[in-house]
This record gives sequence, structure tokens and C-alpha cells, in this order.
Amino acid sequence: MYYLQDMKMEVIARHLHTSRSTVSRLIKRAREMGLVEITLRPASSRAPGLGQSISATFGISTYVVPVPDSAEHVERLEQVAITTAKLLTSWFDSDMVMGIAWGTTLAAVSRHLTHKPTRGSTVVQLNGAANNRSSGIEYASDLISTFGTSFDAAVIHFPVPAFFDFPETKAAMWRERSVKRVLDVQRRADVALFSVGAVAGAVPSHVYSAGYLDDDDVRLLHSEGVVGDVCTVFLRADGSYKDVALNARATGPSPAKLHRVPRRICVVAGDNKVVPLLAALRSGVVTDLVVDEVTASRLLATVPARDTSGGRVTRALRGQPIRGRLGWPGDVQ
Repeated sequence: MYYLQDMKMEVIARHLHTSRSTVSRLIKRAREMGLVEITLRPASSRAPGLGQSISATFGISTYVVPVPDSAEHVERLEQVAITTAKLLTSWFDSDMVMGIAWGTTLAAVSRHLTHKPTRGSTVVQLNGAANNRSSGIEYASDLISTFGTSFDAAVIHFPVPAFFDFPETKAAMWRERSVKRVLDVQRRADVALFSVGAVAGAVPSHVYSAGYLDDDDVRLLHSEGVVGDVCTVFLRADGSYKDVALNARATGPSPAKLHRVPRRICVVAGDNKVVPLLAALRSGVVTDLVVDEVTASRLLATVPARDTSGGRVTRALRGQPIRGRLGWPGDVQ
């Protein structure tokens, strides 16, 4: 009555045979419980148009978060994290499996999650976290556990290194029953949540700043034309990854394996991630993109004409073309 029919509180109170103060409390409670959500759409924002363009170009759903051009990187990250947390609450439900890749961006999302009770749901870690400087397990464990607590979900950790020293060691570990159990849960994921890694930036990607790669590894990546990673699997600018040497030692799911997940949410804040984001989009690993306005604008400016010919990247999932939706947080149904 109040929000859809524009009825005044006094009129609603008479209709419900109660007091105006009771109506006021009910309206406030509706907002607090999430029954009512209020969205502001700045008239000067470029976000709706940018979202539509990215969706049309790459055949994905795009949610562009409005931020001022003058906003600092940390502020842009926080705004994207807030939007992602809200979207995730609407997408993840009972009897679902969510795969989580740890990192700086996902840690920001975890700080803005609100409690949503679910039943029979599971949160599973997508890639290992240990490195040669520290176990890395506490960092990843705390992050994954936060998601589990927010949704009352069972939590399954992945206690392996982010990168093995030798491909043979990975192959042997992948035959262990305890590891195969985690891999099986990953394969059953309904939702995958990840960001893209970039070597440089105001807030460096965790895989590049916390001792996961030594100098020889970084030099090798540069020599092979790697521009970033998704779930610790390295990508070239054209989205290729299969013959990148370090990927034989990586513990995260490859783009080919991620393709099996129905909804794959990529969260990006910071224009230093434009190049690796474009690589991820070219690999076809993204179905839903949450990105800040500045990064979205620079992404479109970076896309060569051959990528936008016909207004859509020619890409398909399971033999069916992927169609984009209007990409803007206020348009979420």
C-alpha cells in the first residue's frame, strides 16, 4: 500500500484498523527484513548503457556499479563488493553448491554478506592456498568459512598448495580419495564466484603479492604472454591457457571445467584488471559480471573492433548461444 499504491500512513492505518505508529513500524521492519529494497539510480550515471554494451558484446549478464570517476580504488572495490553480496544473496539458495576462489576481491565481498538461512547447501573452496612462505590455509579457511556461516552452509576446504612444485605431484594427489572428494563437490557446483588476478595495481591480486610465485615463475609467465589468472589458472590476452607451463601445477579449475557450472560470477574492481578481465571474457568463463563503472568504460574502450563486430562476441555454451540481459544492479529481478 505504501510503496506501490502511494497510500499515506493514516489511510493505511484506517484500512488495517490500527495506529499510524504501527504502520510506520511495519514499513521500517519490511526494509530491515529485506522485503523492501530501495535502489537509487543517479541520472548522470553511465552504468545502464555500459552494462547493456558489455552484455551485447560478450553475451553475458552485466551489473555495472556506479562510482565517481574520482573514487579511489579501495572505494570502488567496496562498492562492487556490496553489490556482489546483495546479488549473491538472491542467487544462492537451499540445496545448492557454491564454489569460492579466495583473493582480495572475494575477501571484500565476504565483509558485506548478510545472513540468509539455507538448508542442504554447501560452500566449497575452488583452489588451494598453501605457498612456500606460509600455509596460506588460515587466510582461505577464514574466507570460505565466512561464506558458509552467512548461508548456514556446509563448508568444504581444499587443503592443497595453490601451486605444486611438480606436475607429477599434482597428478598423484588428484588420485587421492580425500582430494577426489573435494573435486567431486566442485564439479557439482551451481554457482562459482571468482575474480581475475592482475600482476600490478593499487590493490595487488593476492596470488601475486603473498609469495605464491617466485621470480622465475613470474619471468616465465611474462615470456609466455600471460596477463592474469582465474582461480590461479593463467590466461593469455586471447583467453588461451592450455599450454601455459605453470597451469600444469595449478590447483584451481580450468576454464573448461568452470564451463560446467551454470552460473559463473566474476567480480572486478580496478582498471588495472581490464586486460585480464578481457582475457577471461574471451575464454568464455564468465556468465555474470559485476564491475565498477570506470573499469567497465575502459573495458569497452580496450575491446578491438573485431571483438565487437555484429555487436556480440561469437561464443557458445554447450552448443547454445549465450544471450545477455540488461546489466545494472537496479534491474535484478
